[in-house]
Amino acid sequence: MRVIEISRPGGPEVLVEADREVPHPAHGQILIKVAWAGVNRPDAAQRAGQYAPPPGASDLPGLEASGVVAAVGTGAAEWSVGDQVCALLPGGGYAEYVATPAAHVLPVPPGMGLREAACLPETLFTVWTNVFDRGRLRAGERFLVHGGSSGIGTTAIQVAHQFGARVFATAGTAEKCAACEKLGAERAINYREEDFVEIVRAEGGADLILDMVGGDYLPRNLKALADDGRLVQIALLGGAKVELPLAQVMMRRLTITGSTLRPQSDLAKAQIAEALKSEIWPLLASRKVAPVMDSQFPLAEAAKAHERMESSAHIGKIVLEVAGG
Repeated sequence: MRVIEISRPGGPEVLVEADREVPHPAHGQILIKVAWAGVNRPDAAQRAGQYAPPPGASDLPGLEASGVVAAVGTGAAEWSVGDQVCALLPGGGYAEYVATPAAHVLPVPPGMGLREAACLPETLFTVWTNVFDRGRLRAGERFLVHGGSSGIGTTAIQVAHQFGARVFATAGTAEKCAACEKLGAERAINYREEDFVEIVRAEGGADLILDMVGGDYLPRNLKALADDGRLVQIALLGGAKVELPLAQVMMRRLTITGSTLRPQSDLAKAQIAEALKSEIWPLLASRKVAPVMDSQFPLAEAAKAHERMESSAHIGKIVLEVAGG
């Protein structure tokens, strides 16, 4: 099968085509003939040598894909050959076939094509576990999401809006801000021209902030929080080392937490999948929530897809076409 390998740690140019044997599904796994693979920031971090795969996972990049079930391992009887599915992957999505735990697989929502479905797993697993499980977002609360035009951001805005939250978002251009507001953000803040702290504080402060920047955003995020507010950290694009004003955390009863998805246990991911099937899949079926698509590239042009993602010019998701459909 055709795959995209990371030839050495480095920039997008280190992504190269190669041939490998088709994997076999182990107990509790299915084999997917991949149609489309999602492109995500963790893929770039792995490519750069900064995010190693967990033990036992494929060394190939790719944490989400859609396609057709090609084989079913023992203990995975809930799926049948020919089923159209999308899946959260431990790795290996940049390939024509991938094996993954059956419990991390979800059906393609009714009326949705495989291209859109490839954008769902990594994004929705991340949003659900961080915004609703860890962040405990409730209807009526003020929710600020940084990077509102990213795949995570566009999804978080839509889902939070559907669950009745007041949504605020930051983005870097007028076009991106307009896209955020069209998706359900009450106010999109151009962080290059406006102070998100001032704007959110004027509304009473954020009850929850979802942040992928880190670095010098931490003290600003704390100022933007309402008393008893929660900050959930999911990436560190602005740096990992910061000074934490602990007195402010204590006096205002703030909560700081965060997570990464890939190292979590198979059981934890299976539980998230069940929650998504119950809470989010009906919203996808009714098109109240839908992935925002930016661009697509052939599998052989994975390097160009990474260049697009790292330019931060995109709005929504980037996908690789493996077999189409």
